[in-house]
Amino acid sequence: MKKWVIAHPSGKEKHTLNKKTILSILLSNRGVKTKKEEDTFLHPKNPIDVSADDVHIDKKELEKSLKRIVKAIEDKESIVVYADYDADGVTAGSIMWEALHSLGANVMPYVPHRVDEGYGFSIKGFDYIIETYHPTLVISVDHGVTAFEQISYAQKKGIDVIVTDHHVKPSKLPECPMVHTTELSGAGVSWFVMKEVCKKRALPKRELSYDHKTLLEDLLALATIGTIADMVPLVNGNRSIAKYGLLSLRQTKRKGLVALMKEAGIDQTTITSYTISHIIAPRINAMGRLEHAMDSIRLLCTTNEARAQELAKKLGSTNKDRQQMTVDTTLHAKDIIAKSYTEILATKVMIVSHESYNQGIIGLVAGKIVETYYRPSIVIAKGESISKASARSIPGFNIVEAIRSLEDILIDVGGHPMAAGFTLLTENIPTFVERFEKVAEHSITDELLARTIYIDMEIPLSVIDISLWEALLPLEPFGFGNYQPVFVSRNVTVKDVRVIGNGNKHLKLKVEDNTSKTVLEAIAFGKGDMGNELKIGQQIDVVYSIDLNEWNGIKKMQLVVKDIESSG
Repeated sequence: MKKWVIAHPSGKEKHTLNKKTILSILLSNRGVKTKKEEDTFLHPKNPIDVSADDVHIDKKELEKSLKRIVKAIEDKESIVVYADYDADGVTAGSIMWEALHSLGANVMPYVPHRVDEGYGFSIKGFDYIIETYHPTLVISVDHGVTAFEQISYAQKKGIDVIVTDHHVKPSKLPECPMVHTTELSGAGVSWFVMKEVCKKRALPKRELSYDHKTLLEDLLALATIGTIADMVPLVNGNRSIAKYGLLSLRQTKRKGLVALMKEAGIDQTTITSYTISHIIAPRINAMGRLEHAMDSIRLLCTTNEARAQELAKKLGSTNKDRQQMTVDTTLHAKDIIAKSYTEILATKVMIVSHESYNQGIIGLVAGKIVETYYRPSIVIAKGESISKASARSIPGFNIVEAIRSLEDILIDVGGHPMAAGFTLLTENIPTFVERFEKVAEHSITDELLARTIYIDMEIPLSVIDISLWEALLPLEPFGFGNYQPVFVSRNVTVKDVRVIGNGNKHLKLKVEDNTSKTVLEAIAFGKGDMGNELKIGQQIDVVYSIDLNEWNGIKKMQLVVKDIESSG
């Protein structure tokens, strides 16, 4: 079941469209209505000029945190930056450690082991850093807002704690200074805090050749990776970070990033948000999923070229292992679903558990299940006594709040409306499944379960050329909250159709506008099974984004197809 939702249905302007009109409609679809809003969107502030008010950070809490951090730097206190193990947390931790170190702090980074310690602060983690580093100040990045008990434990041990986080606040907050906003990623919050610290603390004399602006611009490359990897909406402050951070990333000399991009076969000068989300972030994430995320921080922060190449190779190899494990586990989970859920259309949520599942990849598997069945999905890695779970949702169903409604049988829970994680006693899994299915049945309507394709507007093929593609470039970077423009053209004729790629997975087309006789090539990734359904001469409606395809020095436009239906 699917439906097309067109933000701007065709009107009188359909046959007189030009690139200026199209850009105006696309901006309007993104909530950009006035000239001032257009200027802000197309030309966002430099992140250095973004204020606490701009990103809704409490200035009193910020000031309290800054004062404590500056004191710790000046007094040479032992500071620990306690990071998370995903790409957002790793980049956030790298930003804060490197900035504090450059400012002369006595600081060490720490990342918990996913399986041994779990997400965020833990008693075990605090005991380790107390024994190893004897800190008087611990700063969280990308977590901490839910860690009331763990922070109380640290405070009783004589440690001051500052939380920097962007996750949804629970009802009971830790009693400590907190720099929090849901408008940035964890890396974005970390970078913002360090920007403000730099205003209050001069660089040591040995670093005079490296001013604050250079330091912050260099670290912005890491902030944009965390921002795009964590799928926060690319608007307002996040858009500033992503836009300027991509410029920094394309020019960075950071040895770790250069080595990582080289290992992945990336052209650094043309890197995009897609490159980050599909190539760079998975490599950084892989270490936290299967090994230890500390190696990702070492890669991002190293100044040794040989070490950078060694670590980049390790991240690439681990990511390949992660990819295969994800494929195998997804197939296993789908087999369980086929046996457990005989009536898929009547099912509101899918919950799968097994003792063989690796905690590091269950979130990816849950995402694959959502892609296949378009149902909120929870995958549980069953342990002997305690089990870990990851959840992924569909638009319209706030999965973290739904899970929190069952907090009485959970050990902990955290996350976002679209993605969450939680821990529970293994013996409580059947009770959780029964109760959560009732929550889903009550909250999820049949309309929400219709796979929705959001389309910006209807256009004829005749308006698609390189000048239109260039006119849309200022809308970048694309990502969550600012998707690549999607168009629909109706009643076009199939002029050629064939399947391509390994296993004939993809569909290659030529389509013609019946009025202007414009012919364009189209590629439909993952839709090779439609090769037998489409016939030359058939009239179709096609949904797509546009892309510039360059081959042997020849540039031409192509459609990247999202969906196809027969006309009429």
